[in-house]
Amino acid sequence: MAVSIPVAKQQLFDYPRYWAECFGPAPFLPMSREEMDLLGWDSCDVIIVTGDAYVDHPSFGMAIIGRLLEAQGYRVGIISQPDWHSKDDFMKLGKPNLFFGVAAGNMDSMINRYTADRKVRSDDAYTPGGSGGKRPDRASLVYSQRCREAFKDVPVVLGGIEASLRRIAHYDYWQDKVRHSLLIDAKADILLYGNAERAIVEVAHRLSRGEPIQSITDIRGTAFVRRDTPEGWFELDSTRIDRPGKIDKIINPYINTQDTSACAVEQAKGPDQNDDDGVQVVELLPHPRLERDRTVIRLPAFDKVKGDPVLYAHANRVLHLETNPGNARALVQRHGDRDVWFNPPPIPLSTEEMDYVFGLPYARVPHPAYGDQRIPAYEMIRFSVNIMRGCFGGCTFCSITEHEGRIIQNRSHDSIIREIEEIRDRVPGFTGVISDLGGPTANMYRIACKSPEIEAACRKPSCVFPGICENLNTDHSSLISLYRKARDLPGVKKILIASGLRYDLAVESPEYVKELVTHHVGGYLKIAPEHTEEGPLTKMMKPGIGSYDRFKQMFEKFSKEAGKEQYLIPYFIAAHPGTTDEDMMNLALWLKRNGFRADQVQAFYPSPMATATAMYHSGKNPLRKVTYKSDGVSIVKGERQRRLHKAFLRYHDPNNWPLLREALTNMGRADLIGNGKHQLIPAFQPAMSGYQSARRKNSTPAGSKKAGRLLTQHTGLPPRDTGAGKGTGKPGKRKPARRG
Repeated sequence: MAVSIPVAKQQLFDYPRYWAECFGPAPFLPMSREEMDLLGWDSCDVIIVTGDAYVDHPSFGMAIIGRLLEAQGYRVGIISQPDWHSKDDFMKLGKPNLFFGVAAGNMDSMINRYTADRKVRSDDAYTPGGSGGKRPDRASLVYSQRCREAFKDVPVVLGGIEASLRRIAHYDYWQDKVRHSLLIDAKADILLYGNAERAIVEVAHRLSRGEPIQSITDIRGTAFVRRDTPEGWFELDSTRIDRPGKIDKIINPYINTQDTSACAVEQAKGPDQNDDDGVQVVELLPHPRLERDRTVIRLPAFDKVKGDPVLYAHANRVLHLETNPGNARALVQRHGDRDVWFNPPPIPLSTEEMDYVFGLPYARVPHPAYGDQRIPAYEMIRFSVNIMRGCFGGCTFCSITEHEGRIIQNRSHDSIIREIEEIRDRVPGFTGVISDLGGPTANMYRIACKSPEIEAACRKPSCVFPGICENLNTDHSSLISLYRKARDLPGVKKILIASGLRYDLAVESPEYVKELVTHHVGGYLKIAPEHTEEGPLTKMMKPGIGSYDRFKQMFEKFSKEAGKEQYLIPYFIAAHPGTTDEDMMNLALWLKRNGFRADQVQAFYPSPMATATAMYHSGKNPLRKVTYKSDGVSIVKGERQRRLHKAFLRYHDPNNWPLLREALTNMGRADLIGNGKHQLIPAFQPAMSGYQSARRKNSTPAGSKKAGRLLTQHTGLPPRDTGAGKGTGKPGKRKPARRG
C-alpha cells in the first residue's frame, strides 16, 4: 500500500477566529499595561515569555508565534528578557486567560551564554546594545518556574529551539552529565518541538473551548507527561529495533520478550541445550508495522541512559530514526514514576501556509521601547529574506534537522517578492541591497524527493550522504528564476546570498553556479567543507573534499568569465568527534598548500540531542548499530588537545607555534618544522608576536557608535581599506584575510 507524508486535518488559515479578533492587529504586540490600555485590552489571552529582545520580524520566534495567534483572534502580550530573580516581571501584564508560552529565544540559552570552551560570553546578539547577562542559564526552565509562581493555575507551554533540543533525556555539555527531559525539570504542562505553528494554534483553540491542558495528548510535535501507556497502543521496546546489548546466543524467537519469567528461563539455558526441552511458546507478538499509527517505541529510561553511555547513544539513534513525519512513531521515555510521551513530528507547512505565516502584519523593526539601542541579531537580518525552512543534509553536529525537520518547506515566489518590496518601502536605512535570500541552506529551495511515496517511507538521516540520493530532485531552476525576479525589482540594486551553500548540490546545476557567481556574490562566498579527512567527515556526514574542489573550479571559472575578483571562504571545525591529531595536521597542510589562513576558528560545540554530541558523550557512532562491542569514535575532550586542534587551523599565528612544534615532534613529524614551502611552521620563535587577526583589524573600534559589528569578509563585505597605499600613489588595497 502506497504511503505519503500525512496531510494536516486543518490548514492554519481555516480555523474559526476567536472572539477577540474584533480588536484587530496591534502595531506591536504589547509589552506593558499601558500599551494594553491603548489597545483597549483588559487582559491578554496568551503571554509569550522570551529570552530575546522583542523584534517584530519573521526571523524571531516570538514574533511569528505572537502574530500567528493574533491572526487567530487572540490577544497576545510579550514579556521580553524579564528579571528572573523574582516573579514580579512575570506578572506585569496580568494573568493570561489561556496560557503562558515560554521560550529561551532563537538560540539554546547555554550556547548563547557560553563559548565552546565553557567561558561566559561578554555579549549577546539578541539583546539591546549587545550586552550579555540578560537571560539565565537554561532560560526555559527558569522562566517556566517563575510563570508558575506568578499564576500557579495557568498552563505553561514550552517551545522554541531549546525545548526542541532538550525534549528527551539529553547530555548537557556544561555539566558533563545527562539531564532529564526539560519538560520534567521545568514542570511545564506541554512541550512543543520543531516549528510549532500547527501545534500552538491547535492548543490555543482547544484551551479557548474549555478543554483542560492535561487532555491535549493527540497533537503532533508535542511532548507531555503521563503515567502509563493508554489502552489500544502497542508498545515496542527500542532494543527490538536496534539491540544495543551483548549478544552471546540466539534466544528463542517465539518468546514474548515482555514476559520476564519466560526470558529468564531462556537466558538460563546452556549453550548446548536445544530449544524443545519444555520451554513453552508464550505467544506470537503482533507485527508493529500493521499498527504503526498506534505503536509507541519505549526508549531506555532516564535512570538507564544517565549511567550507560552506550544506551544513551542507542536512544539517540532510535530517536533520529523516528524523525520523518511520513513514518515516525510515537516515543516514550520513563523518568522516575512518570513517562514523557513524544508524539510524531509535526506535518510540514504547505507553501500556502508558509506564505500565510510570513505575510502576517509584522512591523519588521524592534519594539519602540528599545529606543535607539541596536540589536545586533536584527542588524544582521533586517534586509534579508527567509525563503524556506528545513535541511536534509543531516550534518551530525547541527541541530536544524532536529528542530525544523529534513523536508524543505518553501514559500512562493510571489510571497518572497512581496517581502522584498516591503523591505524596500518600509524598513529604515535600506540602500537597495538585500543581504540574503536563503534559510538554513541557501540552495535547497524547492528541492525534494522525486517520489512522495519514497519520501514518506525513507528513514535515511541524510539525502546527500555518502552521496546524493538517486531519488533526490536537484533541479535549481525555480531558485534561478527567483533570483532573476528579485534583482529585476525597481529600487533593488543587489541581491546577495549569505546563507551557507550546499556546494555538492550546487555542482549538479552549473547554470545555478553561474547565476550565483555572476550576480549574487559580494566578493566572498562562505561554504563549509568542515574538514578534508575521511575520519571526521564520515562522522559529520559531510562530502569529501573533492566536492569542494569541483565547486571551486566552477566558482573561479564563472568569476573569471564575469570579470570579477571573488573568493571562497571555507569554514572548518576543530575537535569534532572522529578527528585525530593527524587529521588536523593534514588539514593544516591542506590549508597552507591552498593559501588559506583561517581567520575565525570554530571548535566543535556539543549541542543537546545532536548525533555528534551522542558520539562525544558515549564514544560510539550512532550512525550505525550501537553495541557494547561496536567500534569506538576518537573523541577530543581535554582542554590541551582542543587547543591543539584549533592551533592547527591557525597554523599561521606565531602564538600557536610553540604548541605545534611540541605536538609535531611528539607525532614524529618534526620534518614539518622549518622554513621550507612544504613545512608547516618555522623553527624560530619571534620574541614578540605582532600578529593581529584580520577579524580584529577589520572590527569597529571600541566606543564608536557602530561598536560590536565586525566588518569582515564574514559579513559579505570586502576588507576595509587600511590606507596602506597612502603616499605611494596607490590605493590601500590588501589581499583577503583568508588567503596567503
